[in-house]
Amino acid sequence: MALKKQEQPALAAPEDAAVKIVRHANLLSTQLQALRSRMYPPKAEKGLRHFLTNEVSKLTSIPDSTLKLLSNEGRGPVPSRLENNHRAYTLAQINELRVLMAEQKPADALRFLPHRRRNEHLQVLAIANFKGGSAKTTTSVHLAQYLALHGYRVLAIDLDPQASLSAMFGAQPEVDVKANETIYAAIRYADSERRPMRDIIRKTYFDGIDLIPGNLEVMEYEHETPRVLAQRAGSSGGVFFERLRLALAEVEDDYDVVILDTPPSLGFLTLGAIYASTGMVVTVHPAMLDVASMSQFLLMMGDLMQVLNENGAMLNQDFFKYLVTRHNPNDQPQSQVVAMLRHLFGDDVFVPTAVESTAIEAAGLAKRSLYELEMGQVGRDTHRRARESLDAVNEAIVDLVRKSWGRP
Repeated sequence: MALKKQEQPALAAPEDAAVKIVRHANLLSTQLQALRSRMYPPKAEKGLRHFLTNEVSKLTSIPDSTLKLLSNEGRGPVPSRLENNHRAYTLAQINELRVLMAEQKPADALRFLPHRRRNEHLQVLAIANFKGGSAKTTTSVHLAQYLALHGYRVLAIDLDPQASLSAMFGAQPEVDVKANETIYAAIRYADSERRPMRDIIRKTYFDGIDLIPGNLEVMEYEHETPRVLAQRAGSSGGVFFERLRLALAEVEDDYDVVILDTPPSLGFLTLGAIYASTGMVVTVHPAMLDVASMSQFLLMMGDLMQVLNENGAMLNQDFFKYLVTRHNPNDQPQSQVVAMLRHLFGDDVFVPTAVESTAIEAAGLAKRSLYELEMGQVGRDTHRRARESLDAVNEAIVDLVRKSWGRP
């Protein structure tokens, strides 16, 4: 008797690619939200550490002895006392000290309180490159915080739909940023739905830094602009490359520096950021593939800028610089790339470089910057080397800002 052929189970139909992408996006978003809930409970807010008197003295140039005298005499903010009885200040208290010292010593007011004066223009710094992984967000976060730690008033704007900058400042894009709460709300073409800039700016836990967060909504500007251009539709708020600059003009009296974290593409938002900027920092990882990508970025940007110039859009930038990021000084091929960039561009390449560091990576895993880490959370030497590198980079940028204001 012939054996009955065993039936094979029917193969499941392959999952539709669109369905799979949506399913994976939901899985990942849910997992990220669960991780965030463990790191920051639902009612908790991200906070900033306290600063010991030696740090306060370095940040403000107020001598340690003066801080002690002020505390003993009950003048100025009252510092907390740690278990070892050392004094510790919040960043808000540090800024109170700056105001106090500026009032007591008017001749040295600018040293204690470096806010820009009436004759000094708002500095808008665009951190740009359409190559992902060039450390645009890392640069933006640390520059914004360095400025705030040294007494400047900063507005950070997240133009990237991935919204990593927003997440670093405690705003989870899928949960904390609702419709019409990104920069798109202030530059959109529909007059009835556009919002004033002040309505979308939010305070952060980092005293001195305000934030306009991002999420996928900012991509609407990339989709809407071609339609408006094709229809030649009229709208208040300027043509596409002017809209960000005009929106910033609404709040320019409130800030010293604006940081624009641009998306990894040369779209309409990036062009608007370049046009609005008074200074531009192109981040570049010193590897040949990244440099080749940057070459294409510069060629495309040059062509587009020429088109804008022909239409009356003139750039008004104080500086255009290249910043070497994720740099390993002991890597010979990287050193050769850095040498090539310096040979080609000379002084337009910052002398300090942002070194690649496990300290920065460890901080990023906890959604923190190097400036937010306390000593002991990473190795002392590792922390020191990374901090010295970032301080040198940020100080070089701040020097250019001061020069643009005509300060010594």
